[in-house]
Amino acid sequence: MTDLEEAWELALAEATRRARASGRADIARYLDLRRRNDLLRRAATDWLAAALTSFAADANRRGAAVQIERQEDHRFRRGPATMVGTQLTLRQGVRTLMIESGWPRAPRDGVVRGNGLACANIKHLGRPRMNDELLLVQSSSGSPQWFILKDDERALLTESDLQRHFAFLTQP
Repeated sequence: MTDLEEAWELALAEATRRARASGRADIARYLDLRRRNDLLRRAATDWLAAALTSFAADANRRGAAVQIERQEDHRFRRGPATMVGTQLTLRQGVRTLMIESGWPRAPRDGVVRGNGLACANIKHLGRPRMNDELLLVQSSSGSPQWFILKDDERALLTESDLQRHFAFLTQP
């Protein structure tokens, strides 16, 4: 968690406390929902980055020499909205795999369409047909789930999908 995210958590907790103290249960419920959604978003975006970083670490132990870069507070567009989050870049030779994930942080950033909590993009530099757009939604059980969006269809993202993207990066 970055310092900014930690400060945000503290500000939400204080705002919730003040809302309850002033009898504004509606605002307190909204702030609680916001806190829970942020936790789901953070866990899901961290999982994406951790899975791909783990693949790179395993490949590097076998001598692959994959370079790993991570950028916080990365901004990217999804339609008219601006997502704020992280960008993980994996490089091997001339190939680059970029994963950007995030969600709107301020009202001016817009909204995630499709009843989503967050968005992500998996991009292969110079190979746009290999790219995937992802949407994070909350399942009926309350857990976060990433979906691949293709031609107005949703398919559940699995670890094997991530392995497929990583394998393309490292294939000879």
